[in-house]
Amino acid sequence: MRLTHLLGTAVVLALGASAAMAERGADGQLNIIYWQAPSTMNPFLSGGTKEVEAASMVLEPLASYDQDGNIVPRLVEQLPTVENGGVAADLTSITWKIKPGILWSDGTPFTANDAVFTWQYCTHPEGGCSQSSYFDGVTSVEAVDDLTVKVIFAEPKPYPYTAFAGSESPVLQAAQFADCLGAKAPECTDANFGPIGTGPFVVTDFKPNDVISLEANPNYREADKPAFGSVLFKGGGDAASAARSVLETGEFDYAWNLQIEPEILTQMEAAGKGSVVVSFQTSVERLHLNQTNADSGLSAEERSVYNDGNNPHPFLTDPEVGKALSMAIDRELLVEVGYGKTGQVTCNVLPAPELYASTANDGCKTQDLEGAKAVLDAAGWVPGGDGVREKDGVRLSVLYQTSTNSVRQGTQALIKQWWNELGVEVELRNIDASVFFGGDPASPDTFQKFYADIEMYTNNFSGADPEAYMANWRCSEIPGPGTQWQGSNIQRFCKPEYDALVDEMAKTADLATRGELAKAMNDMIIQEYSIIPLIHRGGTSAHANTLGGVKMTDWDSELWNIADWHRVE
Repeated sequence: MRLTHLLGTAVVLALGASAAMAERGADGQLNIIYWQAPSTMNPFLSGGTKEVEAASMVLEPLASYDQDGNIVPRLVEQLPTVENGGVAADLTSITWKIKPGILWSDGTPFTANDAVFTWQYCTHPEGGCSQSSYFDGVTSVEAVDDLTVKVIFAEPKPYPYTAFAGSESPVLQAAQFADCLGAKAPECTDANFGPIGTGPFVVTDFKPNDVISLEANPNYREADKPAFGSVLFKGGGDAASAARSVLETGEFDYAWNLQIEPEILTQMEAAGKGSVVVSFQTSVERLHLNQTNADSGLSAEERSVYNDGNNPHPFLTDPEVGKALSMAIDRELLVEVGYGKTGQVTCNVLPAPELYASTANDGCKTQDLEGAKAVLDAAGWVPGGDGVREKDGVRLSVLYQTSTNSVRQGTQALIKQWWNELGVEVELRNIDASVFFGGDPASPDTFQKFYADIEMYTNNFSGADPEAYMANWRCSEIPGPGTQWQGSNIQRFCKPEYDALVDEMAKTADLATRGELAKAMNDMIIQEYSIIPLIHRGGTSAHANTLGGVKMTDWDSELWNIADWHRVE
């Protein structure tokens, strides 16, 4: 006889509800490994995914994106829309209603003033904010009352879910960061390493580029969450050892960004201790071609500094050179040896959603070495005595850097071989990922500082709408000394006509037209060859079979629902 016949359906439902209401912290310690170690817990001071994701355990936005790319309320009662009056009929403002009773982890109330302050912090004229594109078009943020935030736009904004939506645009506590505005922002070590948040966990110890210790937030708004009482967040090492620690040894519960040769990952998963999860959304492994002069002989005020276009790269601003470099690459082979089922060839920096994916650049899918040589010949780049092409005394010689990772070094080696065949001299460099993706403005080795000719990494964006992401390549987003090297326009691409497309998309409501504008922006970047896309990557992570509640997403932080994670038998 079934249990429901013996006890009754109501009793079974009551038992299920009781099981769901587990005591906060009852599942002990959660062990997470991100082999790229975070350098800060302030996502506004780093464009690195590792910082954004680590911080998402503590700092929260008003709304998040779920595993299907849907925007969902987080700190607010409901998603504002035109229908419910939260979005103005003329699309010039959005009003968020904060849930009553939300507390910061220090026990003080979370209010609309914190959101106002966060906007002021990220848009301060004397500071650099890595996520400033999320506030594009925002003229003011107002606290209507303690629980009401009104974001006002300069023009009608058909997609208003940018500021305070997604893990890259969380809310900071005004009281903690009050003295950290502008140029002072990087100096606030205590706040940057241990932000007070509304999320499920609180930082108890932060060791930059190493280990983060966290414990359950005693003031978290859901009394039975998080299930884990503490988190050990380990950084460093490499992708293979991180995967092994979950899939083979069981030392860790969750491992992120497993950029590992496909056959090795499959062998590890066969051990039976964990599962590999893959989510394809918008991540693209790409080459950034520095549009400024990165010569090591230049001063700190000149090296890789845009300087209003007066410091161009000696040859990478020539689209014909970029075109030849792209044509020489066999992307299918890169996928086969480095990614397997976790990668696909792409010719776009914006590969998805389908509405926004261009087909204008699909020629890159086929390698054409002889065609690439012909392009350089026609552009006047001829082989010198040592085989390296030159023109007007300038040699085609590049420093090509990326983070330390076996797949990336394999990709570098193959691309170097193909470029050598073209007559391009290539020096390879790899930098520890924790440093490369760090936000230290004093370091010469960050991807933002870009002290090289070409660099390679992956990036993506939160949510399903690419408006804020495509705004990353505005002229105003170029990093430099004046922004403490913060900014998302890493390759220093600047075209007024591109900025005009960004502005037009911001005031366009029709979805089909928004799709065409996004494609036009993508095509401009690609056909200028400031970015050479390689691989549309699936977000690839692994979790222990004893870890429940994981809802893998690449639309937001992978840890977006960590409050729901729990231990299972």
